[in-house]
Amino acid sequence: MTDSHPSFPTRLAGHDWPELKPGWVWLCGAGPGDPGLLTLHALNALNQADVVIYDALVQQDILAWAPQARHIYAGKRGGKPSAKQRDISLQLVDLARAGHKVLRLKGGDPFVFGRGGEEAQTLVQHGVPVRIIPGISAGIGGLAYAGIPVTHRDVNQSVTFVTGHDQSGETPCSLDWQAIAKGSQVLVIYMGMKHAAQITASLLAAGRPADEPCAVVSSATTPDQKVLETTLGQMAADIEASGMEPPAILCVGRSVLMRQVLDWQGMMAGDAPRDLDPLGRGLPAEVSCPG
Repeated sequence: MTDSHPSFPTRLAGHDWPELKPGWVWLCGAGPGDPGLLTLHALNALNQADVVIYDALVQQDILAWAPQARHIYAGKRGGKPSAKQRDISLQLVDLARAGHKVLRLKGGDPFVFGRGGEEAQTLVQHGVPVRIIPGISAGIGGLAYAGIPVTHRDVNQSVTFVTGHDQSGETPCSLDWQAIAKGSQVLVIYMGMKHAAQITASLLAAGRPADEPCAVVSSATTPDQKVLETTLGQMAADIEASGMEPPAILCVGRSVLMRQVLDWQGMMAGDAPRDLDPLGRGLPAEVSCPG
């Protein structure tokens, strides 16, 4: 246990916390990065596991809450040598069959572009009991740390989550960009930085305006977080000029404008809000627009 972390008991008071039993695998979301965004169920699991298999986006500070466990890295990062998904899934099976209390720790939420469904299905097919512990997804929590709400009643009544690459590492050919562009006022794109030029070209061709507000949030919720505010027409060029690196979330839509008033981290550092009415409503925030 590191000195920076309080000592948490395995059984937190005031609740009948579930027990991680030998031969079980718990698939758990670790959130977007900040250890404070872990759920209490995740913390309970970390305290009990004797093996933790974690991915590339899990912070080392989080692993420090499982000092009794063996830590096994199974990260997958685009363009870098990575473990094969089949090998990871079968390793989980083998560890469970050996009688270990296994925690599979995945960045964000295990069921949001995290291959948690594939791993859980493999475990069930091999007769291994599982428990799913959701986590805060970067497409929601990461944008919130940037001061960008994924929904706002004056902007959108829908939000679409899209993956920027498929199993091949390329932009998914199955995506209907025409339908995506027309179907939702706000788009949140995971793992899209590498293919930003192709993605923005597809959205522009589908009719999204070139001056539509966009944001790129890299290393969201961590001390290395960076936020780029741009437009759809300029996003690819601005990403290249910025030198920003993955992992990153791309957000397309007018909700990005709300960062001008909701950049709470900037305000904590002493910055004044840039615009108290970035949507140009002309009304106090608590007053509904007519009609």
